Amino acid sequence: MNFKKNLKIVRAITMCLALGTMGCINMNMASASDNLQAPKSAFDKNYKPDMSRGADNFYQSDKVNMQKVEFKNQYNMTVVGNLFVPKNLVQNEKVPAIIVGHPMGAVKEQSANLYATKMAEQGFVTLAMDLSFWGESEGLPRNSVSPDIYAEDFSAAVDYLGTRDFVDKDRIGVIGICGSGSFAISEAKIDSRLKAIATVSMYDMGTATRSALGHSQSVEQRKEIIKEASNQRYNEFLGQERKYTSGTADKLSENPSDIEKEFYDFYRTTRGYSANTTTHPTLTSNVKFMNFYPFNDIETISPRPLLFIAGEDAHSKEFSEDAYKLAAEPKELYIVPNAGHVDLYDRTDVIPFAKLTEFFKDNL
Repeated sequence: MNFKKNLKIVRAITMCLALGTMGCINMNMASASDNLQAPKSAFDKNYKPDMSRGADNFYQSDKVNMQKVEFKNQYNMTVVGNLFVPKNLVQNEKVPAIIVGHPMGAVKEQSANLYATKMAEQGFVTLAMDLSFWGESEGLPRNSVSPDIYAEDFSAAVDYLGTRDFVDKDRIGVIGICGSGSFAISEAKIDSRLKAIATVSMYDMGTATRSALGHSQSVEQRKEIIKEASNQRYNEFLGQERKYTSGTADKLSENPSDIEKEFYDFYRTTRGYSANTTTHPTLTSNVKFMNFYPFNDIETISPRPLLFIAGEDAHSKEFSEDAYKLAAEPKELYIVPNAGHVDLYDRTDVIPFAKLTEFFKDNL
């Protein structure tokens, strides 16, 4: 296989997997001057998703009140979230709180709301938020990649929660799903107010983008990706079409991989579709993940506890295993039997909510 052909194949796998939302390398276009809206993705009404094992992404609870909230991060960008408060909250009581970050390329309505609702049922105040540049939060161009700002959003959420009169500011934790796991870890290293950190189906977005799964991408292939993104900056500066890359395929290929089908089943069907996201980041910004090293100095989070949850069959399991090896005590790697990566987004019969409840009740 010649180098260029091999590079194309590796990129199609690497850049999609790097987002935790598998799809082809098909580029979606939008006018470079249209910063308000990224192109819309397809919603396949004819596809019958796998709703087994309690798949319930849009779960709502009669035990919890939800309200939309807004707050600013340190860059004066408005972050939008959904605040979940137990209905049985005792007046004048201060309770622990949990921030929930959505998968990379997703929005709060995809997985994060579910986790926030379920944990609020256990007595926690919870906040599911849209990361900057995604969903209802501010940030232009839309779908931009900025791992530092993503991480900052978690501290901004602490700012907000810690100033509510019903939240104990000394008992705030975080659940980071998929890419948000790496963003939460990145911020926990520099914000001691995050007292307990749990990740679910975590992606190290830096390693995934630089090296791909199993370190299958060479340095030369990485340089070719950087070269294309660099040249595209000229085009967009001159007003040409903006390019978007990776994410979940808008249409399944003739012979889709198991991972491609796994993500399509969630993001492009009634199971988890949201009109607020495409999962496709901008091509020119996605390379910023190559400068992202969330596991460097992860041991400095200690003695605050870390819980890494991963599916036994998840293609992303290596990232949770790597983080666990590098982290200092107290730490735990919890493997969910017979579960893949996306299974832990919404399958309520599979997601270990009891384990998460135990972890946060013990540590907040």
